[in-house]
Amino acid sequence: MRFSAATTADRLLPERLAVHARPLLARIDAALSATDERGEASRMSLIAFVIRIASAGIAFVSQVFLARWMGSFEYGIFVLVWVTMVIAGNVSCLGFHTSVIRFIPEYREKGMLDELRGILVVSRLFVLVASTLIAALGALGVVVFAQHFEIYYIVPFVLGFVCLPMIALSDLLQGISRANTWAVFSLSPTYLVRPVLILVLMGATLVAGYAPNAVTALTVAIAATYLTTLWQLVGVTGRMERKLAVGPRKSDLRLWFAVSLPIFLVESFFFLLTNADVLMVGFYMRPDDVAVYFATVKTLALVHFVYFAVKAGVAQRYASYTHGQPEKLAAFARETVAWTFWPSLAMAVVVLLLGEVMLTLFGPDFVAGYPLLFLLCIGVVARSAVGPCESLLTMTGNQNVCAFVYALTLALNIALSVVLIPLFGLWGAAIATAASMLFEAAALSFTVWRRLGIVMAIFISPRAEART
Repeated sequence: MRFSAATTADRLLPERLAVHARPLLARIDAALSATDERGEASRMSLIAFVIRIASAGIAFVSQVFLARWMGSFEYGIFVLVWVTMVIAGNVSCLGFHTSVIRFIPEYREKGMLDELRGILVVSRLFVLVASTLIAALGALGVVVFAQHFEIYYIVPFVLGFVCLPMIALSDLLQGISRANTWAVFSLSPTYLVRPVLILVLMGATLVAGYAPNAVTALTVAIAATYLTTLWQLVGVTGRMERKLAVGPRKSDLRLWFAVSLPIFLVESFFFLLTNADVLMVGFYMRPDDVAVYFATVKTLALVHFVYFAVKAGVAQRYASYTHGQPEKLAAFARETVAWTFWPSLAMAVVVLLLGEVMLTLFGPDFVAGYPLLFLLCIGVVARSAVGPCESLLTMTGNQNVCAFVYALTLALNIALSVVLIPLFGLWGAAIATAASMLFEAAALSFTVWRRLGIVMAIFISPRAEART
């Protein structure tokens, strides 16, 4: 009997240990999962950060060469048209390039594979059709109202609209890649491959004897954008086919539009706000002034890229924490503020120390933009001090109020530009931009605190968090 009892006890002991160990194992598993999730976001932000560093360097070098090759006047024309097309391409996505970052992880986690297949197909078709229609209307508008344009802008703008659909499709493919945490593939086509291809093709056309003007540069940009986007489309499609089995598709257009349209407003206001100063300078001043201001802004992009790199890496993780994990969301959101602020501050110091030398590379006339860097850096660092607030608001369903904040900021920027640029020229544009960034940072941080109870500000203690 003792042998039998001992055998029974020996048999029951592992079961008892398992019962007591199960909660501990669950906590360990949860901790490891949280570590993996945070590590994934950190990894994507780090990869995005590295790509942005390389991108900033490539963009700076390519713009130096383009400015040297074309001269300030033709370079200014190219810059104004290209910036306009980048904005229009982003806007043409109507928010789908960001909403897919929210829907793809959700559908995958919930096993809603029919909806996942549906949004992958519908989003691409929708963006391609919408951007093509917008491009056609834009080109037609330039031709019909040609008398209201300076003669040197007409052909470049028509060429720019030819490029617009591929810019829009590229933005959407980037969003799909980000939703799947393909960090390298999401950013490298737009920020590495395309600018290098533009530079190489531009150099080849000049060697072939073509004129170094805006028309040549935009023709080259069209070729580079189409080649890059088609390669990106083939790559994303192939990866998704390997990851997702063939099956039925289900569309929920009402839901997708309901989420995408407010995001469209947020992204539109954000892109316009980010580039409104260049557009306003182009409206009031000559292409030479546009060239100087854009070269200054491009130098400042070395500070900007930190913010965009972190934003690219955390949006998908914000979305995953919105499903009943408010503590994780708050803790992770506070971490991202530090990830944004300290590297941005360091880069701002570097840019201010080396800015004059860097602008000299564009040409002797471009040094006039160096004093503007001091004012503009204040706005960029202020934006970084609150982290990617707009991504947090968008991924938590607060895109409407986020759009409202951006609308106010854009209105402020335009109003200040209208008043100050005619009075102070490029200084007026810099003052308007810096003031708008300060307002944007304060308004977004306050909105996150009021809506989510999360303090997104580098020097404010988390203990200040409280719902009101």
